Parts: sequence; C-alpha cells; structure tokens
Amino acid sequence: MDNSSSYIARTSGLKAKDYIGYAMGDAAGCLVFSLVTSILQKYYTDVFNISPMFIMFMFIGARVWDAVNDPIMGRICDRVKPTRFGRYRQWFLYVAAPLCVLTILMFFRFPGIGGGQNYTATCIYATVTYILWGMCYTVLQIPYGSLASVVTTDVTERNKLSVYRAIGAALGSVPVFVLASFAYKKRVDAAGNFVYGENGKIITDMQYEPVILGVAAMAFCSFLLLLLTFALNKERVIGKPAEKEKGAAKKALKNLFTNKAFIAISLTAMLLLAGQMFTQSFYLYLFNDYFNANWMNLASQACTYSPMIVLMFFMPKLARKLGKKEVCAVGVSLAALANLVLFFLRGMEPSKLMYIFLALCFVSGLGLTTMVLQLWAMATDAIDDIEVTTGSRDDGTAYSFFNFFRKLGQVIAAICVNGALLGMNYKYEKGAVQTLDNLKKMYDLATLIPAILFGLMALILFVFYPLSRKNVEALQVKKEAKLKESYENNTIDILS
Repeated sequence: MDNSSSYIARTSGLKAKDYIGYAMGDAAGCLVFSLVTSILQKYYTDVFNISPMFIMFMFIGARVWDAVNDPIMGRICDRVKPTRFGRYRQWFLYVAAPLCVLTILMFFRFPGIGGGQNYTATCIYATVTYILWGMCYTVLQIPYGSLASVVTTDVTERNKLSVYRAIGAALGSVPVFVLASFAYKKRVDAAGNFVYGENGKIITDMQYEPVILGVAAMAFCSFLLLLLTFALNKERVIGKPAEKEKGAAKKALKNLFTNKAFIAISLTAMLLLAGQMFTQSFYLYLFNDYFNANWMNLASQACTYSPMIVLMFFMPKLARKLGKKEVCAVGVSLAALANLVLFFLRGMEPSKLMYIFLALCFVSGLGLTTMVLQLWAMATDAIDDIEVTTGSRDDGTAYSFFNFFRKLGQVIAAICVNGALLGMNYKYEKGAVQTLDNLKKMYDLATLIPAILFGLMALILFVFYPLSRKNVEALQVKKEAKLKESYENNTIDILS
C-alpha cells in the first residue's frame, strides 16, 4: 500500500450501504429509547399509578448509577482486545437479545403490579427493570457512538454520517407516537356513561393491552435491526487496546474535561435531550388533558420531524459552507423563539390554539433539526480536537462521558416533567380528574421550559463552542498528520 497517499482517504470511502447500515443502529436504539423518553413517564403514572415524586427520584437514582456504569463501559471498550469483527461492532451481537427482553419487562404488568395494586411491589419492580434496561442500553450506545470515529475519518463523510444517524433516530421514534396516539379509551362510569372533566371534554385513559403489544413489536424490530447494524458496518481504523499503565484513566479524563469543545458540545447534547424528552413526555399529558386530542401526539411529531426530510439533503452542504456551529446556533435560537411565542399565546381557547401550536412545533422542529443532524459530527470533531491537542485518543471513554452528559439531560427532563406535574398538582390516582387551574399551569410549563432549555443551547453554541468552520478545516489538516504518525508508530491498523 502506498504510504504517500492520504491517510484520511485510506480510512474513508463510504458507500450507500455504509450510511444505511450505520443509520440502522440508531433506528434500533430509538425504537426502544423513544419508549422511555415519551410514553414511559405517563405509563408509570396512569397505568402503574406511581407518584410523580417517586418517578423523579427513581430517574435521578438511575442516573447516579450511570455515573459509575458509563465510564466502566467506556474503559472496557478502550481496553478490550479487538476481535475479527473489530472493537465496537461486536457489542451489537451481545446486546441485541437482552435489550429486547428488558424493554418488554419494563412495561409488563405481572399480577399484583400496577393498577392501584401493591404499591411497594410496583415501585420496586419499576425501579429494577428500569435500571437494568438502562445498563443494557449503555452497552449498546457507547460502542455505537464510538463506531463513528472508526467508520470514516473524513469530515465530509462524518457530516453525512451524522445526518443518516439522525434519520435513523427519527424513523425509530415514529412508532411510539403512533402508539401514544391510539393507546387510549374513553372513560365510562358504572352505568356505562362517558365521564367528563371540568373542561367539558370526555376523559380518556391510557390502556395496558395496546401499550404492551406495541412495546413487544418495537422491541423485536430493534433486535432485528441490531443484527443488520452488525452485518452492514465496517471499522476502517482499528486502534490497539489502551495501555494498562498507571493513571491512564485519570489522564483520559483530564484530556476530556480540559477540552473546551468537548465540554461545550456535551452540555449542548445534554440540553437537547432534556428538551426533547421533556416535550415528548409532557406533551402526552398536555394533548390528553389540556387539548383532549391524543391525535396531536402523532401530528406534533410529524411537524417536529418533517423538516428533516428537506434539511437532510442540504445540511451537509450547509455545514461545509457555513460551518456546523454557525448553522446549529441559529437553528436552536429559532426553536427557543417558537416555544416562547407559544407561551405568550397561553390565553387562547384550546380548540382555536391547537393548529397554531402544531404550526409552531414545525418551526421549533425546523430549528432543532439543524442540531439533531449535526450533533454526532460535532462530537466527533471535539474528540478529534482532543487527539491532535494531547496525542491521546480514547473513543470509548470519550463517548461514555458524552453519553453520560446526555443521561444528565434525562435527569433534567425527569426533574422538569415531574416537577411540573407536582407544581400543577397533577392527579395521578386511578379515576382522577384534573382541575381547570391545573390545566392552565400545565400549558404554561409545557411551553416555557423548552424555551429556556433551547435558549441555553444557543448561548453555549454562540459563546463557548470553539470549533467554527475555519477551526474545523484546520483540525482536518492536523488529523491527517496524526493519522500518519499513529500508523507509522503501529498504534493503529488501517483496513483496506
């Protein structure tokens, strides 16, 4: 092989199969993760009848465990000896079946669990299955995130790879909103008459049977997609296992947390997931109780994700011409503004407001799509920046902490969702009816909280994230030199 040729060219060259295969990984993950980010919260309150206070502390406790669990998985990825399948893709085979089973168990209602039955047993069951599921999901996400760094080293291909990943995530998230729109039944009293709330609308309740059938179908599809992800991906750069030298983990952490780009993009990812999880979870309450229109679950997601259909064709070119940082900062500012406008429309009659609400969901989605499409490319840029600055690269460790920041986003979302439910005095007991005052507070919180979260994202990108278009171009030049050095020093293998 001609060593004078570009090392970036030798570790790139993706085809359509590679992009589709990589996208399938996030489609598989989001098929089950979307159940947690959206429907699980309302399922716990309305089907398992668990209090928002307990749910909030359970979610926070699980994230505390992740502070230990995620870095361990990251170091395992960096230290394990690569097999003939590579370093990262082998994990898809190991995790596919356990993740499928645990997803179903998390929603499964055994006799004596949920529905106002043994409350203590219900809480214990929910906690155990949720934490085990989270651990299993970590075994998928850290290797999958790390895979982007070794699939290709070309910045243009990584931009496109990030777009395909976002498309896979969007496609994987759609089924849960179909489920959320049709898993309800109108409430009737003992005489068979419909029960009306204080707003004059018929109350609808989430049903167990359609939820568990939908969950089982999504879990099985995730299992199949993970097998395809394993089959269709290829690792082009195979790093040698991290040395078992004293202080190696401490050094890796220092490299991560002294890099401005890594911290900024990790905080941005944290707030992005917090905002997405909050809206996906809290909108189920808003559309069911405030608007009395569960079809809005699916409609709002169509409005949020439809801009991706257009932007996915233009985003790589825009990112290359204008810069990922520059485009995404403007996009999330637009999302923050759209939600702020919704907050100031809070005095309108719900029946008149719903279509304006959906239109502004489209505007918000348009802005957020820029960030969603480029998030993973920006994370990889930050890890490249660490490597060329320090000479050290620990992809598994880096993605474990990036993933942990995203899980902190889940904590923020859990606090916001359950704090909002507690603040508005949400009635979660079986057969409960929400008051008009509660519903007004629900709308205010549903619009103001996302506006704040997305506004903070814009601030971080504009002010703190350092990798502008010009800086990324300079980084690409340094990365070529680093690849050459690593190959000549026998610290990486390059697959033809």
